[in-house]
Amino acid sequence: MSNSDIETFVEQMEKESTEVREQCLKMSWYMRGGATYEDILQMSQTERQLISNLIKENLETTNKSKLPFF
Repeated sequence: MSNSDIETFVEQMEKESTEVREQCLKMSWYMRGGATYEDILQMSQTERQLISNLIKENLETTNKSKLPFF
């Protein structure tokens, strides 16, 4: 592996880790104290996906019902 390949790999990993941190921060905000940022960081990708699906469903229900979300 060349230095350029390694640099590209590291940059990609940094981008992915930033995306995971951002996703976890958003989830902890939506959970409103039900799960902390640290709790969510320690979850598996599958668990985070399940929470993401739950958040999406709740937002869709809120939009359909016209009830306030925030």
